[in-house]
Amino acid sequence: MTKRKHQLLTESERDQILAIPTDRDHLARLYTFEPSDIEIIGARRERRNQLGVALQLALLRHPGITLAQLIQDRGAIPHDLAAFVAEQLGQHVTELANYAARDQTMTDHARELAARLGLRGPTRADIPFMVEAAARTAWATDKGMTIAMGVVTALREARILLPSISTIERASSAGRARARKQAAHALIADLSAEQVQALDQLFDAAGGMSHLALLKTIPVAAKPDHVRQILDRLRQVRKIDISPDVAGRIHADRFRQYVREGRASPAYMIERYIPSRRRATLVAFLLDLEERLTDSALEMADKLIGGIFTRAKNAQARSYAATSKNVARLMLIFRRTIDALTDAVDTGEDPMEVLDASVGWHTLLKARPEVATIAETANLDPLRVAADRYATLRKFAPDLLEALQFRAGKGSAKTIAAIEMLRDLNRSGKRDLPADAPMPFRKEWQKIVMGDDGKINRRLWEIATIAHLRNKLRSGDVWVERSTGYRQFDSYLLSEPKAKPIVSALGLPPTAGEWLEQRGRELDWRLKKFARSLKRDALEGVQYRDGRLQISPVRTIATPDAEALADRLDAMMPRIRITELLHEVAQETGFLSAFTNLRTGELCPNENALLATILADATNLGLSRMAAASQGVTRDQLLWTHDAYIRDESYRAALAVLINAHHRLPFSRVWGDGTTSSSDGQFFRSAKRASGGDINARYGVDHGFSFYTHVSDQRGPYHVNVISAATHEAPYVLDGLISHGTDLRIVEHYTDTGGATDHVFALCAMLGFRFCPRLRDFPDRRLAPIAPVSAYPSIAPLLGKRIRTDIINEQWDDVLRLVGSIKAGHVAPSVMLRKLAAYERQNQLDVALQEIGKIERTLFMLDWLENPDLRRRCHAGLNNSEQRHALTQAIYTFRQGRIIDRSHEAQQYRASGLNLVIAAIVYWNTIYMADGAQHLRSAAAPVPDDLLVHTSPVGWEHIAFSGDFLWDRAAASAGRKALNLPPDSRAA
Repeated sequence: MTKRKHQLLTESERDQILAIPTDRDHLARLYTFEPSDIEIIGARRERRNQLGVALQLALLRHPGITLAQLIQDRGAIPHDLAAFVAEQLGQHVTELANYAARDQTMTDHARELAARLGLRGPTRADIPFMVEAAARTAWATDKGMTIAMGVVTALREARILLPSISTIERASSAGRARARKQAAHALIADLSAEQVQALDQLFDAAGGMSHLALLKTIPVAAKPDHVRQILDRLRQVRKIDISPDVAGRIHADRFRQYVREGRASPAYMIERYIPSRRRATLVAFLLDLEERLTDSALEMADKLIGGIFTRAKNAQARSYAATSKNVARLMLIFRRTIDALTDAVDTGEDPMEVLDASVGWHTLLKARPEVATIAETANLDPLRVAADRYATLRKFAPDLLEALQFRAGKGSAKTIAAIEMLRDLNRSGKRDLPADAPMPFRKEWQKIVMGDDGKINRRLWEIATIAHLRNKLRSGDVWVERSTGYRQFDSYLLSEPKAKPIVSALGLPPTAGEWLEQRGRELDWRLKKFARSLKRDALEGVQYRDGRLQISPVRTIATPDAEALADRLDAMMPRIRITELLHEVAQETGFLSAFTNLRTGELCPNENALLATILADATNLGLSRMAAASQGVTRDQLLWTHDAYIRDESYRAALAVLINAHHRLPFSRVWGDGTTSSSDGQFFRSAKRASGGDINARYGVDHGFSFYTHVSDQRGPYHVNVISAATHEAPYVLDGLISHGTDLRIVEHYTDTGGATDHVFALCAMLGFRFCPRLRDFPDRRLAPIAPVSAYPSIAPLLGKRIRTDIINEQWDDVLRLVGSIKAGHVAPSVMLRKLAAYERQNQLDVALQEIGKIERTLFMLDWLENPDLRRRCHAGLNNSEQRHALTQAIYTFRQGRIIDRSHEAQQYRASGLNLVIAAIVYWNTIYMADGAQHLRSAAAPVPDDLLVHTSPVGWEHIAFSGDFLWDRAAASAGRKALNLPPDSRAA
């Protein structure tokens, strides 16, 4: 297809702007005539003119064009529209044939009707108006469709009929160029000559690479030297002295576009920009880089400080474990001592003589120092052991404190005072602390820090202060200016006025009293009902024995008929290479349109290179190896494509296209309607030198990461996050439910125990999700009543502490702010849950959220006990995640399935590429499973839906993932494949 000059829109977008609806509901909303319309139409004598005028009237109102223009653009009148209009007049569509053949009549009628409606046709004089409208819209975005619709909206508001789509596109393109120029000027208008010179000098070479390229390379391995290197880069950025207020001069979305471009574009490409664009890109990039460098330094320091204490605890554990044999021997001596003293009491003999004869006094004296040593080892605080790694702390902590300015509220004033004192000591070189040195850390450490001579131990005090600062930064009590991840806690929340309408839309009451009254009534009724059912032994699969619940495990067993049907469908699936599958799905769904050029906004002209780049992420093969194993693409093409088109938001948009396309397939409803989902983490080992991964004892001794994925009941993976293997999964449950960006309307969500906390129960309920985790420790968890425990005597052993309603009442306004902020997308749920968990002493908002969660968890537990169908649904939902894990292992095989990427961004690309390929496989399998089921039904074979539900579109035995990747051949063979049928079936 020949590329148009000023191309801004895809062909589908051009059609969408002037689209005429085809479904009855939209036709009725847009084109139903009122009596005054009928009067205008009836004024025409001939039936053909009446129908023609009616059609003209409809089109002038929407989309705002004449009938002649519609025929010119489309070549024909849409039948659905013509039929709907004719039906209202009691006529036949055939009457239009003669009307449409008379150009002058159509033109006259259009002019007359436009005048009656207060409309006028477009002229060349309207072009500046259209360009200005486009520029206003483009102030916030580069998306062609959004800009073009801004022009269309402005024309409609001005009562001007729409010109040709080409004119709209040209004006939109000109407006976008103007907006870009205006934004660039706003960013660089106040730069001094020295700042301009400093920006231009970023492209000068330094040690074989430009200063800009060096700034872009941020170390990620947690090492003291790397903290200092990051802080050196931070000082270089600050030296240019770009004011952060500059970012507020342009729209936030436009600013983020500059930032993305600065991040993704190599230095040599930015250098080629015209001066205004180049400097504007650098200004935005440097402002963002300052925040990222600040966060990187703090995150690396966090890992190093945490590592010091982790190693201290491990060393203490090893030391204690080494005494196990001595502990056993000493316990035998202790038992013999007790026995000897007991015998002496029983016989009336001298206890000391009996003890000396039985155990031996010298044996007890010899054991005394051993007992003291073991007791000291067991009670040794990790702070003392951490002091052995004081030298590691000194390698980076003084530089960190000097480079960053820490802020805090009144409650953390002692923390800031301790930091200032430590900073002064580092500057002066003094070693001794004053007697009144602030001790903001916990009391146990204050006692340890103070020596027997009454002096403060500098080493212990410094380690305790830095560890305390780490916790305060995590919670948000202490924050750093020009940081994204370590801001003031309150800055993560919307203000009450902004949160109020969002919370109201969720149906949450404005006061805690109303909520507690409603929940209290329900909880009381449910607990009493449960007690009665339990007493009658009327709960399926649940027994109450000796004050403890016993719940029979759920087993989902497919019948032989279901397994036979699944095997028949699997055998019918066409044999296909992954390259062919991706091309076919791209052709059917158009998901590649989500990958636009970062700098121009245009689509990728090389689909082979784009698909190869995605598959390189998905298989963990990497670009170089993918190029070596491919025909039809080169390494240079893959590198260019990756830099220009692969971004996190592009992957998310492409995944949404695939999930939505799959959701629209009728056959996908065999497995569900897209309202339930599950999430689970899958462990991937990291390479030996890769950083960031953590050890999770559940998976052995290797460092690694977890791909935490959400999967719908239709089997589509609709969201993925890369998290550390040691990170708790629960904070990330809501991330996928809130920000997946697809057409799925999830109302019920399943996880295993790792995804469940009371906080998640609370937020899910308040945000409108039913949270249903499979709790491994279910019998050990206690139901939480609001009323006194004495109100439920028969189930008292199952009840825990009463809900603290006073805390909920006190913190209700902040709870609503938190819920509103998450719902609005102002802050990610995982960010807030991790911050609340980081408080050394429980934050009151955290306590209130936990108490609300206890209520919701209790109601869920009652549902679980009373409803075996819920238990089966949860079990089946989690099986969906397990099926996806198996497919993941089949795809992500190269480099032994280990993650070698150091940056979180690159790791997220791997996970996103993998998720996208799995979604493509699910879509493709669903298409051909539907064909297979249709074939069986046409042959009079029974294919009931209750058997189809046991099939799955996550199979891959028919897909070839390895071998040479023949992209040109795959592109040439794209299109529907024939089912793999037995010879006799084909003949039939």
